[in-house]
Amino acid sequence: MAARPALDIQTAQALDAADPLSRFRQQFLLPPAANGQPLVYFAGHSLGPQPRNARAFVQEALDDWARHGVEGHFAGRYPWLPYHELLTETTARLVGALPSEVVVMNTLTVNLHLMLASFYRPTVGRDLILVEAGAFPSDRHAVASQARWHGRDPADVVVEVAPRPGEAHLRDDDILETLARLGERTALVLFGNCNYLTGQAFDMAAIVRAGHAAGCTVGFDLAHGAGNLDCRLHDSGADFAVWCNYKYLNSGPGGLGGAFVHERHHTADLPRLAGWWGHDKASRFVMGPDFSPIPTAEGWQLSNPPILQMAAVRASMDLFDAAGIANLRARGDRLTQCLADWVDCLPAGRVRLLTPREPQRRGSMLTLHVPGRAAEVAEQLQAQGIAVDLRRPDILRLTPAPLYCCFEDVARAGQALTALFD
Repeated sequence: MAARPALDIQTAQALDAADPLSRFRQQFLLPPAANGQPLVYFAGHSLGPQPRNARAFVQEALDDWARHGVEGHFAGRYPWLPYHELLTETTARLVGALPSEVVVMNTLTVNLHLMLASFYRPTVGRDLILVEAGAFPSDRHAVASQARWHGRDPADVVVEVAPRPGEAHLRDDDILETLARLGERTALVLFGNCNYLTGQAFDMAAIVRAGHAAGCTVGFDLAHGAGNLDCRLHDSGADFAVWCNYKYLNSGPGGLGGAFVHERHHTADLPRLAGWWGHDKASRFVMGPDFSPIPTAEGWQLSNPPILQMAAVRASMDLFDAAGIANLRARGDRLTQCLADWVDCLPAGRVRLLTPREPQRRGSMLTLHVPGRAAEVAEQLQAQGIAVDLRRPDILRLTPAPLYCCFEDVARAGQALTALFD
């Protein structure tokens, strides 16, 4: 066992006091532990905590509903008709896109199906879908069902790129080699830009370059990237992306998701599953039979948006916008490295870090393989006021999300882990 890190409670408190981003912690309602103190909340990769302003923003929308009824679409401080536009600028800055390229709507897998309807266009000889092995099950269900929708057998057309035997992560070279080998037969490349289980972050720009060179469409699932990584979607050249807002983006359970469509596709003649809210705003209420899509990502909208959910998203997005994703990523790297230092001090053979060690290849989540003891460790940490995520049988995920977690949280968790394994 290595010597314990220098990050004791006193040092951590000093780091927190000196960091200007520490102030954002007070903008969240962190769940209480048994002793009444806030939990060390390391489960934001699964569900983020409630922003303090969420209740007020939702209540404001409820009050407008009570006060104005249907006129709330046009009346009040934030009328409902253009309400979703309140999220456009902040979302674009968060994921590194042009405002015209993003829209907050639906939930993640709904958005993925909408994107696949437009961007998975198999032909004879080019119908493969290239995905990462170990992708989130919903993504795998979506691509398999889309393959069947087009009359293909998923076993024939869905190709998984897997880590080498005995390794936990995909090698960039193996992804690019697979694209070089199968690119002429591949219609779509779909990766999570950050793997939900291992926390491995992928080089989106490199995957896009290789995919486009081979004539493939390239999309990403940012469920564990949006709000966690500096995604730079527009510059990556990705054709599309989707994400949820309830994990790192703290929009509430089952909260709305988001979608990105690169500007080069906005006026392209693409098939789509259309709905009236994606129709040109100037003639939407003419109620004509012909569909004229908005020439932005908003053209993929279906129905008028759920205002109460959007109000909750606003509360969190305002905080991300004030902090800045580049600043948060820098703080997240420091927090995550401090936690990794504690993990490295645990007994060899009893805990294995599955997340890449290089900061550029991960976000704020660390995944631990704890054979035989994961459930017990998770339960004991919870009893000590430290919330982590258990993936049975033997995986623990811990995320010191930089918007509301602090260095003292990391020190407390590191000391608790050390005591459990001592």
